[in-house]
Amino acid sequence: MGAHGSGAGAEGGVRPLSGGVTAAVKPPPDRLYGRSRGHKLRPRQEDLLRLTLPRLRLDPQQAADPRAAFPIDVAQLWLEVGFGGGEHALAQVAAHPDAALIACEVFENGICSLLSRLVPEGEEAAAPLPPTLRVWPDDARTLLRALPDGCLDRLFLLFPDPWPKARHAKRRFVHPAMLPLLARVLKPGAVWRVASDDPTYQAWVAEVMGAQDLFDAQPPATERPAGWPPTRYEAKALRAGRRPLYWEFTRRGP
Repeated sequence: MGAHGSGAGAEGGVRPLSGGVTAAVKPPPDRLYGRSRGHKLRPRQEDLLRLTLPRLRLDPQQAADPRAAFPIDVAQLWLEVGFGGGEHALAQVAAHPDAALIACEVFENGICSLLSRLVPEGEEAAAPLPPTLRVWPDDARTLLRALPDGCLDRLFLLFPDPWPKARHAKRRFVHPAMLPLLARVLKPGAVWRVASDDPTYQAWVAEVMGAQDLFDAQPPATERPAGWPPTRYEAKALRAGRRPLYWEFTRRGP
């Protein structure tokens, strides 16, 4: 999924790292890496972006009070960073009608994939849409900075771009400098789910999360836990013989 590198400044809560894969990592640049568009969009996809996306888009001015962006009252607010093709986001929306989900993705083809699952062709401007779903088609870091303190009950980062080369480590979303920002927007007890099939990224997550005191970090599961909807990226990894790891990090109290 298209998760994006961090841009938060380093603050308290992250201990100095000690000589492993994260020891010499540079601070994350405040820019977005990766593609925003793949192959040329078809007319149907153009219609989805022009007619359907505005009906689901979370506007920047709504970030300060994100619950007000949803037409119904909800018990929880969740956020997914890099939803890829949208399978996981839509499964969570269907399974949890009491939770509102903000789904972030910059890759237009991925956004079209999610939207195409929601509306029949020819009904892009009028088909009913889930009241508990909003889309942020921009850098997730921009949204995270604008959200109020302690507003999120759950965060998802599933199969992000691993940026496996050492010189690209600063682009990874799981980053020592990103953790204080995530801890600010996640309420105490909130859960951050992370999954990756890339061995370099798996080692990176283990070291970064082992060197901080903002989240309780349990050993990862080696099989997808109950309540984690599958994604196409997981299926692709399993077909290739790669074994994903699944983490749940819990935000510690103040």
